[in-house]
Amino acid sequence: MRFCDVIGQQGLKRHLAHSVDTGRISHAQLFTGKAGTGALPLAVAYAQYIHCTDRRNGDSCGECPSCRQIAALAHPDLHFIFPVNKQGKKSGEVVLSSDFMELWREVFDRTGGYFSPTQWVDALNLGKTLKGIISTKEMEEMIRRLSFKSFESKYKTVIIWLPEAMNDEASNRILKILEEPWANTVFLLVSERPDRLLQTILSRTQEVAVPRLTAEDLSVEIERAGISDEQQMRNMARLAMGDVIELRQLLGESDDEMRRENFEAFCAVMRYSYNDRHLELLSWAEDVAQLPRERQRNMLLDFARLLREAYMLHAGAGAASYLWGDEAAFCSKFAPFIGSGNIEPVIEQIESAMRQIGQNGDPRIVFTHFALAVSKHINHL
Repeated sequence: MRFCDVIGQQGLKRHLAHSVDTGRISHAQLFTGKAGTGALPLAVAYAQYIHCTDRRNGDSCGECPSCRQIAALAHPDLHFIFPVNKQGKKSGEVVLSSDFMELWREVFDRTGGYFSPTQWVDALNLGKTLKGIISTKEMEEMIRRLSFKSFESKYKTVIIWLPEAMNDEASNRILKILEEPWANTVFLLVSERPDRLLQTILSRTQEVAVPRLTAEDLSVEIERAGISDEQQMRNMARLAMGDVIELRQLLGESDDEMRRENFEAFCAVMRYSYNDRHLELLSWAEDVAQLPRERQRNMLLDFARLLREAYMLHAGAGAASYLWGDEAAFCSKFAPFIGSGNIEPVIEQIESAMRQIGQNGDPRIVFTHFALAVSKHINHL
């Protein structure tokens, strides 16, 4: 993947290329940003630029052996670590990223590197209870591979996607390496939740903050999809909120079943809350508790988004709303019931539920409390 294949982020591309050109490659860098902003593709393009033997005009050539190998995610000196797991795993069985490289390449190729943690978990087919993790064994295998001499390049590069999925022991292993790095070894950590990383890891990495894409960047992608009406292009770029994955959902290029399910869950809990239907709320909580934890987190993020939009409509700021279709229709009707008196406590309940899910709290308890607490705020407005 070349820099020119990454959507937008022109300033970051120039900065990263300049760091290589001037020989100022930090041994540990932390790319932070939402999946739809391109943090992962940018890290891969940066790795390709480091390994390229014929760099041109601030980009890799795309033609040398290193570029061709990295384009296929198969360079012997570029290693990937990402959250993995599998159903039916036997006691003591070791599951490593290398076991899933074929799937990783397929998902990356299909999406251009723009895929979310939830989409990856779905690709792994982990069911309702398992989640992807980065284990201590993964770190041990990485150390073993890095102990060998590089095969073809001056540098050995490791891309760790979602390092927040590391357990404590794995975090301490990577920390030790970051404190005493090997020569010509570059670690690129790509994180959506850097707040979940050890502070000591954060202090030993150079952050590369990947911002949301501009409306102009997204407009180019919309035009490529065959939409030329300027008003429609502006609306879609605005609705996507600087996120390519959101844009693809709006364009119908990706499966939006999950977003639809989240929306239906939101409608249900708000209707039950308004009508003070506690038995239905308990049943709702039981159903939601069966979802995988990453899906639960994604659902709560969608709840916060929809509440914000409903509040904007309530406040008379509909021009700043990012809704359309069924979401716009429901939130327009729901807007009178979410205002200054209850928006903050409801959002606090969402944030609390997300924290507890992230800390492996019992989802039945978490969502039962969440549903009943939200009910108190909605039906008493």
